[in-house]
Amino acid sequence: MIAPPVRLAPQQRRTLVWPVVGLIVLGICGLVTVGLASSEIGAAGVVIGVVLALLPVAPVVAAFLWIDRFEPEPPRLLLAAFLWGAGLSALVAVVINSSAMIAAELLLGRGQGDLVGAVISAPLVEEFVKGAFVVGLLLIRRREFDGIVDGVVYAGITAAGFAFTENIIYFGRAFTEAEGAVGPAVLATFVLRGVLSPFAHPLFTAMTGIGVGIASQARSRVVGTVAVLGGYVLAVVLHALWNSSTQLGAGFFGIYLLIMLPLFAGMIGLVVWQRRREREILARQMPGFAAAGWIAPSEVPLLSSLAGRRRWRQAVARRAGAPAARAVEDYQHAVTELAFLRARAEKGALPPRADWHAELLDNVVRTRLAAVNAPGVQGPTGPPPPGHGGPPPSWPAPGGHHHRQ
Repeated sequence: MIAPPVRLAPQQRRTLVWPVVGLIVLGICGLVTVGLASSEIGAAGVVIGVVLALLPVAPVVAAFLWIDRFEPEPPRLLLAAFLWGAGLSALVAVVINSSAMIAAELLLGRGQGDLVGAVISAPLVEEFVKGAFVVGLLLIRRREFDGIVDGVVYAGITAAGFAFTENIIYFGRAFTEAEGAVGPAVLATFVLRGVLSPFAHPLFTAMTGIGVGIASQARSRVVGTVAVLGGYVLAVVLHALWNSSTQLGAGFFGIYLLIMLPLFAGMIGLVVWQRRREREILARQMPGFAAAGWIAPSEVPLLSSLAGRRRWRQAVARRAGAPAARAVEDYQHAVTELAFLRARAEKGALPPRADWHAELLDNVVRTRLAAVNAPGVQGPTGPPPPGHGGPPPSWPAPGGHHHRQ
């Protein structure tokens, strides 16, 4: 017997259609950008460019996904971020930067176009259009942002997409200029862009991401606005400095060693510090979750650290297989999302909306049931204690009253 087709409500259809349409549009923008480049570098140059561009982009994206382990962002948003960078951002940059270079040649004289395009137009335009995705996500889906780590992740993935398309053009151009040979010129371009500086674009745009992350935690809109603008300005300055260094000969290595590498190390330190703060948030929130009956008391140490979570998943995977471990992982992520929401609301960075809290609490309950009831699993800690209900009395409901169910 064939099951009848499932009919979606109009709202559900709209929810499914618009993200798909958006991803298609962004993908088309990327194809148009590569198509424009193919008129300069040829089909063979595009193929070589794509192959070489794939090599550095994979570890860059993997690094940002690794950073995002505590509470992974929705895959569709990460894909949208990458396509925004690879598609729309790259297309806008090609059109505006090319126009700026032509205008500079006409107004300032022959040979000035490359300088204006690299040092002025590219930093201003590229950092604006890449950062626009991160800022837009904060405005449209503020709840998705839990702080600086999320800002860095979204900015980094967007910039990785942009660098991917840009590398196709650079590698393909080097291949074409070498008359179709993968020789020293192509190798030198790959070493410069794919080995020495694969994190250059993500590092620049991460400045905007940090500003957005600060804004997501700020109580004041003025503070948030200043943080975002400050991050963008810093991204532009770093980008301009980097582009100008490529025209300074030996000066490139000075800027690379004295500015870019220390800045990259500082970014790693910032992310590590923020990850520690996230662990502290979980450690503070978990006892209250257990007291409210949302999790079992024995789960508190398991949920409070990445090491505890990993050991829990590994134990479940050995006993019941990968599907059960994924169910436990979903539960861990749901608990984290609720903990971060509560922490931000307690700071005043988010309105204490009971509907948001109820939605995430329902997700915790649903994912925990799925984990405990997965085939081959006996709940490692048993069901939550009696008394599951609404938020603890400390959660403020709209109107200034404590929310109880």
